Amino acid sequence: MKISKHTAEHYIWGDHCDGWHLVKDQALSVIHERMPAHTSEVKHYHRQSRQFFFVLWGSATIHVDGEEVILHAQEGVEVAALVPHQMFNKSDEEIEFLVVSKPNSRGDRVPVD
Repeated sequence: MKISKHTAEHYIWGDHCDGWHLVKDQALSVIHERMPAHTSEVKHYHRQSRQFFFVLWGSATIHVDGEEVILHAQEGVEVAALVPHQMFNKSDEEIEFLVVSKPNSRGDRVPVD
């Protein structure tokens, strides 16, 4: 079945950020996310889920295990399970990106101080 951001299950997270579940099952999750300018998520890791972040447009900053990585449109980074990470939009424009998780990261997230 065809799916798009316009027909996918939508949710709001963080400070006015959006997410659309493009694929949502136990083995795999694909989420299209939007972050307004100057927003961030909470630093965390996943016990089992391995994730891949891929920027569709804009410029995102992600901290992976203490290292800052700048991702421009059409660039991505993989984050292994148990590795602390945090996504930021430090720019003046909104960004959109995909988050692919295997297995699904729902209930697998652990906040880091």
